[in-house]
Amino acid sequence: MSQHGVPFRVIPDPFRFAAESRSVEGTFAAADLLRLSDALASADSVLEWQFEGSMVEGAQGLEPRLRLRVEGELDLRCQRCLGGLKWPLRVDTLLQPVRSGQAIPEEELEDDEVDAIEIDGELDVLALLEDEILLALPIAPRHQVCEAPRPEGGTSKESPFAALASLRGSPSAE
Repeated sequence: MSQHGVPFRVIPDPFRFAAESRSVEGTFAAADLLRLSDALASADSVLEWQFEGSMVEGAQGLEPRLRLRVEGELDLRCQRCLGGLKWPLRVDTLLQPVRSGQAIPEEELEDDEVDAIEIDGELDVLALLEDEILLALPIAPRHQVCEAPRPEGGTSKESPFAALASLRGSPSAE
């Protein structure tokens, strides 16, 4: 069962969602992600997402899996020049939901392809999308070639310590 463009935030029971092999997909504006806004030069981007549930054979029998995909282009703020930097976003994460208080299976700890996520009740999909996007961002986004911003007028202002340096060399300063 698939739902397209359904404006929802919460999956009431992610374990049932996976057991029924349900999926939802849609689009959302980068402006909807408040924690991401500090990294953006512009929040005009629209991102496409897809969230699918499934059951796979594991050590304990059938185990739930949740696959999250997000694609689009973000306009990140360059850390050097503070201008916009177009950055292609592609997130494809496979999650193993684990009930709160339940031990994470040992085989999952060894498997880098699946991340365990502790869930107690409902799952906030928009918060999960934002978490995964934040984890995918570069630590310090920068253009390959750019210059640091200059003060008004386009020239560098003299350092306030330059006057002190000139006093050091003058005989009257002794």
